[in-house]
Amino acid sequence: MSLDSSSKRFAHTHSKITPTKLNLRGVVSVISKLSLKHSLFQVTMFSTLVLILCLTFPVFLLFFFQYRTTFKSPPFPPGPRGLPIVGNLHQLDSSSLHIQLWQLSKKYGPLFSLQLGLRQAIVVSSPKVAQEVMKDHDLECCERPKLLAQQKLSYNGLDMLFSPYNRYWREIRKICVMHIFSSKRVSCLSSIRHSEVKQMIQNISSHASTSEVTNLNQVLVSLSSTVICRIALGRRYEEEGTEMFHWLFKECEALMGTLFVSDYIPFMGWVDKLRGLHARLERNFKDMDKFYQEVIDEHTDSDNKTAEEDLVDVLLQLKKDNSLSMDLTNDSIKAVLMV
Repeated sequence: MSLDSSSKRFAHTHSKITPTKLNLRGVVSVISKLSLKHSLFQVTMFSTLVLILCLTFPVFLLFFFQYRTTFKSPPFPPGPRGLPIVGNLHQLDSSSLHIQLWQLSKKYGPLFSLQLGLRQAIVVSSPKVAQEVMKDHDLECCERPKLLAQQKLSYNGLDMLFSPYNRYWREIRKICVMHIFSSKRVSCLSSIRHSEVKQMIQNISSHASTSEVTNLNQVLVSLSSTVICRIALGRRYEEEGTEMFHWLFKECEALMGTLFVSDYIPFMGWVDKLRGLHARLERNFKDMDKFYQEVIDEHTDSDNKTAEEDLVDVLLQLKKDNSLSMDLTNDSIKAVLMV
């Protein structure tokens, strides 16, 4: 009897416990499903929020720049209507820019404005207005915009062209006027010009004697390049094996005139990296810097001294004398030579 009652009691107790365990498992399963649904809901909400931001951000930029142009900027002269952010960049062609500007001046007058990305530009096409701008308002208009390639190749504006109007610019201008472009210096270097012109005439005569066609464009470019190199650097670079020299300067000239998107739309600078312009600019700068350093080393070496004093000798002598009110560094010399 006791065993039967114990068995019944155990079975009754077991029957009570089992449903409780099953209910707990169900609750856990329901909680897990709810947690999973909540996580999926959070992910969905985050993705939706990111999508909304991506869609509304350009609209926000459009209204922001429109507000900035309308309420923050001073009134500008009339000009062609451009696109948001891009402005008039898509309407300009560098190969015929002067013709386009002339045509726009006929439509909008001698003073009109252009929107170059996020930069506002004013075009002056009248001699009278240009004189007023350059003479009466020279302090307001004397600086150039800081463009990426120009700043990089000029050692962050250490030359005379791209340097901001400050004490350094005045000192560099003083050096150029008194020691480089003075009438005395020009007359001293006249023998180099006469020698190179004589050499050019002899080359043309030799071509004529053999009935060989002479490319005058190439001859004149070679003449100017040789004269500049002898005056500035102290040697000719027209011999064989100097192709690298000419390629460096052609590449430098090309980069100076290349359109960098970051100059006009700063937040789209990644486009320049995708086009490979940053790597190309850095490579050309390093090659030019190496070339100019070799030129300076040649002039500081007493074994390589020549009878003709060139501009590198003048600048190095000024640096050695320490007679200037500024420190003339090698980078300053390289930047002046770049001009």
